[in-house]
Amino acid sequence: MNARRNILVVVVFLSYFLIRGGWQSIQAKERSGQPNIILVMTDDQGYWDTGISGNPHIETPTIDRMAAEGVTFTRFYANMVCAPTRAGLMTGRHYLRTGLYNTRFGGDTLGSQETTIAQVLKSAGYKTGLFGKWHLGRYAQYQPHRRGFDHFFGHYHGHIERYTNPDQVVVNGQPVETRGYVTDLFTDAAIDFIKRYKTQPFFCFLAYNAPHSPFLLDTSHYGQPKGDQLIKKYLDKGLPLREARIYAMVERIDENLKRLLQSVHDLGIDQETVVIFTSDNGGVSRGYKAGLKGSKASAYEGGIRVPFVVRWSGHFPAGKTTGAMAAQTDLFPTFCELAGIQVPAKLKLDGKSILSLMEQGGGKSPHKYLYHTWDRYTPNPYHRWSIHGERFKLVLHDSKGKKKKIEPMGQLYDLSADSGETQDLAKQYPEEAKQLRTEFLRWFDDVTAGQVYQPMPIPVGDDQEPAVELQPSWAILKGGSLEYSFDGYDWDTIDNWQSNQGTAVWQLDVLKAGRYALEMSYGYRSAQPETGQLQISVGQEKILCQLPMSTSQNVFFKTTAGTLQLKQGRQALKVQATKVAGLKGLRLNSIWLKYISDK
Repeated sequence: MNARRNILVVVVFLSYFLIRGGWQSIQAKERSGQPNIILVMTDDQGYWDTGISGNPHIETPTIDRMAAEGVTFTRFYANMVCAPTRAGLMTGRHYLRTGLYNTRFGGDTLGSQETTIAQVLKSAGYKTGLFGKWHLGRYAQYQPHRRGFDHFFGHYHGHIERYTNPDQVVVNGQPVETRGYVTDLFTDAAIDFIKRYKTQPFFCFLAYNAPHSPFLLDTSHYGQPKGDQLIKKYLDKGLPLREARIYAMVERIDENLKRLLQSVHDLGIDQETVVIFTSDNGGVSRGYKAGLKGSKASAYEGGIRVPFVVRWSGHFPAGKTTGAMAAQTDLFPTFCELAGIQVPAKLKLDGKSILSLMEQGGGKSPHKYLYHTWDRYTPNPYHRWSIHGERFKLVLHDSKGKKKKIEPMGQLYDLSADSGETQDLAKQYPEEAKQLRTEFLRWFDDVTAGQVYQPMPIPVGDDQEPAVELQPSWAILKGGSLEYSFDGYDWDTIDNWQSNQGTAVWQLDVLKAGRYALEMSYGYRSAQPETGQLQISVGQEKILCQLPMSTSQNVFFKTTAGTLQLKQGRQALKVQATKVAGLKGLRLNSIWLKYISDK
């Protein structure tokens, strides 16, 4: 009897403190006045891939409902491709200021000196979580859980290859296995995060990798019928298979957004939570384009205009639409203002807070101009660029622009009357075109000042990443006939080893001197039944690696090549065939360096 009474006392005692603690957390949150922030960003979903854009085919009831309950921006701009937009979002700075310049080949890494919005919000008391696509650095120092996020579940690359039971995902740097469809998995993790931290301010970034290629719905035994049913619905509307798949993926996102919003409602935190829905660049679907010109990777409106809806129940007006231009860089200072904190004084932001536009449901843009440019390998002001203000926009696509001797005129459009960019007014308003071009060049010089755009050296020997993979896309190919084959980040290869003149070179930043084991993944098949051989060298250190044949060029073995003694600091790792005739039939996938000891 006494034992039972003691247990009852303990239960009551613990319940009291748990309830009291929870109530104190709620009170603390109310006193702070800091709202939760949920940012939902899709991948390659165009401005036109929603019901609110007037699309007559697609079904997005949840996004449509968000618009009815919040504020829709019809001139919200991202960059032309994935990683640049994410760099701008995370830093509030144009991506060219951050050292990032590409979506792969080592150019998709956010500079280590940059400050992220996650770091700023975390220092202000927010719990921070990212679920989905990062695409701002895959190596240890650049990973999300070391850039301000308390929790990360997702992938580092621009896209992944499997959408059912995805196998290229990690949790805070650790590879994990999964079961289920990727959009569901990321939503599940975000909901769990929200439930866990509902009593304190949180920043939840749900970054879907859909509807990016390879345009997959459920493909597992138990899930495939649902995916097929969604695709069939759009095929029955007369859409081609490719478009049906994209629309079905968007509808699947919409279903998951409904689950997310329902969880926020069920937790009773609607009026404490700002929810934003947007995309990372222009669309890739072709069935309906809302009258816009261009698509992803274009400087025309179709490549940079994206859907943007924000809802904060009880705070922002419902059903409002604004044509004030804004950009993804604006979210950094906007989130700071929402959280009641100052933007760190040391930061030079390009973004400006658009909180007043959200609160009023309209108003004047804080920007006089917005600027866009992207060229995969070397940023330049002559190809694929645009500048626009409230009315006029100057734009040009010219792949040979940087090689020409004359300054390009560009095409001038009056966006207030011609959002489809159909009538070039450059000859009619030459002074306007000249003034915009001059301003663009001034801006370009400013954002690129002091930057050297080249792949980041790969950090080797980080305590949190003892085994480092050197991927083909980070290699610089020199001499000979070596070729890079794109098969999707983890599956890429270096091919055509026709002589010993070609070299593949990776730049390393060895953080810890010592002995490293070297492993290699390759596919190799030759008409001559012989073992191939490669030489791997770092300075004076060399390994001769024997490569037995695999079943075919597309069947990959993993072999241990030997060990290298590496000095601390920056150095180059070089791979080449040892024989004059090369190593015909070789496809080199990846090299791993694993720290063994300091001797």
